[in-house]
Amino acid sequence: MATPAVSHLEKEKGSNGRGEDFSRTHKCGECGKEFRRLSGLKRHMRSYTCKRPLRCGKCSKQFSWLCNLKRHMRTHTGERPYKCDKCSKQFSDQGNMKSHMRTHTDEKPFKCEECGNQFSRMYHLKSHIRTHTGEKPYKCEECSKQFSVLGGLKIHMRTHTGEKPYKCDECSKQFSVLGNLKIHMRTHTGEKPYRCDECSKQFSKMCSLQKHMRTHTGEKSYRCEECGRQFSRLDNLKSHVMTHTGEKPYQCKECSRSFRTSGNLRRHKRTHSVKYVITLRTHVRDLNLSVRPSPEPQGKANSQRLNFTATGLAVSCTIKDETLPV
Repeated sequence: MATPAVSHLEKEKGSNGRGEDFSRTHKCGECGKEFRRLSGLKRHMRSYTCKRPLRCGKCSKQFSWLCNLKRHMRTHTGERPYKCDKCSKQFSDQGNMKSHMRTHTDEKPFKCEECGNQFSRMYHLKSHIRTHTGEKPYKCEECSKQFSVLGGLKIHMRTHTGEKPYKCDECSKQFSVLGNLKIHMRTHTGEKPYRCDECSKQFSKMCSLQKHMRTHTGEKSYRCEECGRQFSRLDNLKSHVMTHTGEKPYQCKECSRSFRTSGNLRRHKRTHSVKYVITLRTHVRDLNLSVRPSPEPQGKANSQRLNFTATGLAVSCTIKDETLPV
């Protein structure tokens, strides 16, 4: 049985023998979308029938139309036949080149009717509209978290797969998000593009500038629901809340001791890596002994009592490492 859209399609045969009628539009009976040519409506109808007779010989992906298959093949061949006249950047798809040209003309033809924001690409507008509707059509199959844009879901999936496709050429550190790599590169270049208008201090990240600005405004946006104490930074609030919950999520792999903050864990780890070299002067000869201290007891200073035996001499001493924080 024909669908309403197909029935409508069958009725709209053009008078020129090729199924084309330029005197009126051709309307889809499913969604109401109109087309100037009957061929356009037929192409659109394949989105309902799911017919994809054309297959890519490289990856077996299927397409409804030859032009789409040809465009896809360029992802395998690397061909980029469309070139920007302004900056010589090349593209595999003409539509992408046209969208790129708007970065030079600053044209933003797509406008949000809710807030008036304008966009250079239709899909940017569609993604933006979801901030008003709250729609999140992209769902993670691992944890059911939902996203308003497909790109957000793809980036999130790397938290499950562990994929980090962006690598720093300087130190080989890898990142799951390109933006994070760009920010990291500033640690090598020393670039600090964000400047405080109050004191001229500069920062490599916008979020760091925003946090810094609160030292001038005195703003403390983050409030503890347990005791009412307020904080200017979210991470400080999270650390504080653990004093109520007793949570200590950072654990030392050497001795299993746990800490509330990553900074405290890092400081603690130094007690495992540091070595003391002690010179003992005896009546026979000087003995140079390298010893590793045991982890400091919780709440105690970094004084270490070391017990060892050398050439039959039982020695016991207490030393303090001034380089470690108390």
